[in-house]
Amino acid sequence: DTGELAWGEGVGPGRLPEPDALLAHIARTLERPSFAGKRVVVTAGPTREAIDPVRFISNRSSGKMGVAVAAAAWRRGADTILVAGPLAVDPPVGPAVIRVETVADMDEAVRAELPAADVLVMAAAPADFRPKRAAASKLKRVHGAGAARVLELETTEDILAGSRHLRRPGAVVVGFALETEDVVANARAKLASKDLDMIVVNDATQPGAGFEVDTNKVAILYRDGSSEDLPLLSKDEVAEAILDRVEALLHGR
Repeated sequence: DTGELAWGEGVGPGRLPEPDALLAHIARTLERPSFAGKRVVVTAGPTREAIDPVRFISNRSSGKMGVAVAAAAWRRGADTILVAGPLAVDPPVGPAVIRVETVADMDEAVRAELPAADVLVMAAAPADFRPKRAAASKLKRVHGAGAARVLELETTEDILAGSRHLRRPGAVVVGFALETEDVVANARAKLASKDLDMIVVNDATQPGAGFEVDTNKVAILYRDGSSEDLPLLSKDEVAEAILDRVEALLHGR
């Protein structure tokens, strides 16, 4: 590694890598390289849409699920790119990381990477709405009992639907859906409207399956109408399960 060296030798190559980095490279060496030669693009985390210079609209996504998928794809030998919003966790060792802030930023990054991608896993939670006009200066409190300030919103870019024409033939595209009602019906509608190969859906009201936790309870729905329910697993285990299904689809093509 490169960094500050021992015994006052300054900064340069020769530093012992951190244990997490060593373990990640050992794991990639020992893992079956089932994604060797494949380019995998993963999105992770929330986005932030400015209200004014100090406030923004966002959500509770930590990015843990997308980071786990990117790390697992890299361990399997993939050339992995992680398009990351503001993460609450460290990015994984190995994948190239493209940092973004807004949905427009994420959309631009995905569009740039998608034509060369064999797999896109859209695990991020981009905002559905943004202020129609962000204020140039900090909005002041409106005083008085019951006083209200109206914030006009507009819909953001639909990254998956809007970039369909950029997908390379044979690419596998995986979407995610976090729902609170009509979970399966809403997920199937998203699967069809965005032309996905599979969608990973979870119910945010179930314990251990929402944001800011290390576990997930998901169902996987497929283009052909089939589906499967996975038990409550760690997000690392869910990532491995997703990539097992992606691998089968790739080999089928």
